[in-house]
Amino acid sequence: MQEYRQNTGLWTPESNTAPAFSAGGAWLGASDFRRPAYLVQSASGHRGVGLGGRLVQSTAELAAPAFPLLALLPPIYPEWLGDPSFHEAHGTRFSYVAGAMANGIATTEMVIEMARAGMLGFFGAAGLSRSRVETAIDELERELGDAMPWGANLIHSPHEPALEEAVADLYIERSVRRVSAAAYLGLTPYIVRYACHGLHRDAEGRVLRKNHVFAKVSHPQTAAHFMRPAPAVMLKKLVAEGKLTQEEALLARSVAVAEDITAEADSGGHTDNRPLTVLLPSLMALRDEICREQGYARPIRVGAAGGLGTPAAVASAYALGAAYVVTGSVNQACIESGLDASGKEMLAKADIGDVVMAPAADMFEMGVEVQVLKHGTMFAARAAKLYELYKEHSSLEEILASDRERVESQILRESFTDAWAKTRSFWIERDPREVSKAEASPKHLMALVFRSYLGQASRWAIAGHSERRVDFQIWCGPAMGAFNRWARGSFLEAPKERRVAQVALNLLEGAAQCTRAQQLRSGGLAPPSEAFDFRPRVFSLAVGDSATTQSPLHSSTKSVATQSHSTHPRSNHHVASL
Repeated sequence: MQEYRQNTGLWTPESNTAPAFSAGGAWLGASDFRRPAYLVQSASGHRGVGLGGRLVQSTAELAAPAFPLLALLPPIYPEWLGDPSFHEAHGTRFSYVAGAMANGIATTEMVIEMARAGMLGFFGAAGLSRSRVETAIDELERELGDAMPWGANLIHSPHEPALEEAVADLYIERSVRRVSAAAYLGLTPYIVRYACHGLHRDAEGRVLRKNHVFAKVSHPQTAAHFMRPAPAVMLKKLVAEGKLTQEEALLARSVAVAEDITAEADSGGHTDNRPLTVLLPSLMALRDEICREQGYARPIRVGAAGGLGTPAAVASAYALGAAYVVTGSVNQACIESGLDASGKEMLAKADIGDVVMAPAADMFEMGVEVQVLKHGTMFAARAAKLYELYKEHSSLEEILASDRERVESQILRESFTDAWAKTRSFWIERDPREVSKAEASPKHLMALVFRSYLGQASRWAIAGHSERRVDFQIWCGPAMGAFNRWARGSFLEAPKERRVAQVALNLLEGAAQCTRAQQLRSGGLAPPSEAFDFRPRVFSLAVGDSATTQSPLHSSTKSVATQSHSTHPRSNHHVASL
């Protein structure tokens, strides 16, 4: 922030707008962030803040005193946080995304609520059959159509490539315009085909795309695959198979596979636990390097995910340069989540340290792990035991009697024979090739049996099987504990009051206040700690643009969208009542 010389002007208050030179004044300047804030200096040299008033060039004929202007802070709106190109590309009002949580935990209801609030949500298609995903698309098209932004996720499935391909084909057939790509270590033909399908030029020769990929990555190496154009060899093969046209493949050489790259830091589910402050700047620097190298005409945005459970955390992500933010864990405890109420109660009691890494069902043999809830469940320890046995033995028959008894009685709760019979029936219907492979390889048979426990553990949590509560697998990052601490004592403390849009509006409103508080601090003022501690309150976002907030402590605080269309360039998104 530049400090202005005295000859740049003076500020004079109007009635009831005297500047404040105390911490309380800095608090007011932070909380009333939708108004310009004037940083001024008193005759004694102290710095203060004024709201309202006007700028003048001299003190002649002024009834009120005038103060040297040091700096002018413009208004801040939650809609203005993030990259404006995100709104232009996706038709949102806010640079805020509710991430996809597998097995339908990120429900269609959640996606619909986010879209109606001017945000973007992804349906959690991972782990679901093609028919189940198509049913969800039917509902989303019926409720949202093309007028509002929404998407679904596509997870890399190294053990089920046919399912990955089928879902990708479905998204193309049904014109799903946004896909969140998760768990990819590199590119597959399926995600490349989706990304490049529909590429064309407009009348002015610009390359336009129909499909948008949001690539969730934790490594710069993986990010580079998505930031660069698709490999020529892969494009050639897709053309030969009739899955891309020659024109699409040609245009694909001039655009990135994904133009929205999500830096997945210490999140729930698949994560490498990288700190956001390390990962995000690294990916942004890589983005700049690749954009210069490729000479792209279209921007690549880098968003932030992982650890975003409080307004201060969201504000810090935007301050680091995130084009958008993605939340996950905090949404899982909301009303719209597909998780059973018992699982939501467990999440609402979690603290920052109540998470742990555990083997992943979809990449079990590779040793890949996911971050899950530790509080109230033994899933992580039991899954780790199964992976340990898998590494040490070549078949179920090799496992020691003592270990076998423990696994059969405590974890699987059935004999290996019965467990394989059920697992076999599942794969006969889903992909018979897996059964043939297992019957030829005892090691693979063991993996399928153990993976069945990991896969069912998530579904037990979704269905709320009380007899299996100790085995619930609930994907969760430390943001959940941070959110619970922040929400303690407020209406958001109870899961029954948590709605995804209400949570999002509070995080965004608070992020705007934290941003203004830091600006004031950078200007030489000393805002009190309360200025950085936005407290939850109830927001009501109405159709079009009106909004109100109800808070006994901050009854005068305006909420997320109080400005008119003429003064608020991003508030023309059609937003229904919450």
